[in-house]
Amino acid sequence: MSNDVKPGSNGDIYVPYEERVGNESIVYFTRDLSAEGLIKAYEQVNGNIQGKVGVKLHTGEQNGPNIIPREWVKALMEKDLPKAHIIETNTYYEGDRYTTEKHRETLEVNGWNFAYVDIMDEEGTALLPVKGGKWFKNMSVGVNLTNYDSMVTLTHFKGHVAGGFGGSNKNIGIGCADGRIGKAWIHTTPGQPDQWDIVMEELMERISESTKATIDFFGKNVTYVNVMRNMSVSCDCEGLAAEPVVTPNVGILSSTDILAIDQACIDIVFAMKEEEHNALVERIVSRHGLRQLSYMKELGMGNNKYVLIDLDNGGRRMTVKEAVQGLKPFTY
Repeated sequence: MSNDVKPGSNGDIYVPYEERVGNESIVYFTRDLSAEGLIKAYEQVNGNIQGKVGVKLHTGEQNGPNIIPREWVKALMEKDLPKAHIIETNTYYEGDRYTTEKHRETLEVNGWNFAYVDIMDEEGTALLPVKGGKWFKNMSVGVNLTNYDSMVTLTHFKGHVAGGFGGSNKNIGIGCADGRIGKAWIHTTPGQPDQWDIVMEELMERISESTKATIDFFGKNVTYVNVMRNMSVSCDCEGLAAEPVVTPNVGILSSTDILAIDQACIDIVFAMKEEEHNALVERIVSRHGLRQLSYMKELGMGNNKYVLIDLDNGGRRMTVKEAVQGLKPFTY
């Protein structure tokens, strides 16, 4: 890490689709917010999932109201991933998942007891190289990550107090970094008292470099599913203290391209009516969260252009405008 490194800019500026360049990836979409919808989305993108499989999930703080429903995950794993483990790490903040002991209590409270949950940093850490990074040469992850052949990234897409939004990039970049070393490298400048002093574009870049270390480790044996439901401006790490949801539910997306899926989710949010998306857009833009996308592009992690496939209508090509037609106001 060099003192001369400077973060990029424009993390508060949304780039319209027609201004993007490069190839297109495929992103699948269904409006079916159910276990069946989750299975349908996953089965479009599971061709390279083999061997020992880890399902990267945000299991949430105790009784968190917005996490992906356990029944959906259970149905998916029973059908398609019967031998897989859920994979997690301990948190950097002192809460319900700060220590392995507390984390296991929280998993039980939240009902994650139908599959083995591997708290990957329970036994220590491992270093994975960050190829092409400017902030890191390596990222510290939970050591057990290296025991897996494939990873299914199952993400609740929502806002985030620091990252602006939490998609697949945040789920991996923060969620696979271990709780004491890796997460500290991402969030904190050494030698000063503020645990959360790294913000805006620099934070987005550090998260993305951390993600790159993990997905480079898995190569083609990684895939992504984003669930656009219960999209508070708050992350699931805030648990019951999360801001009330005001953004409508949309659907489930899947892709083998991490940038394309997170970009598609952002495009869907920005395509909503003003009254539907103003809280979430304000959170994303005010935190300069869009730098996650532009930096993933710079790092060669994927494409920010994509073909959106409508799984509810025979697999035809669709637009993000169609994805947000007729959304219903959110109700708990």
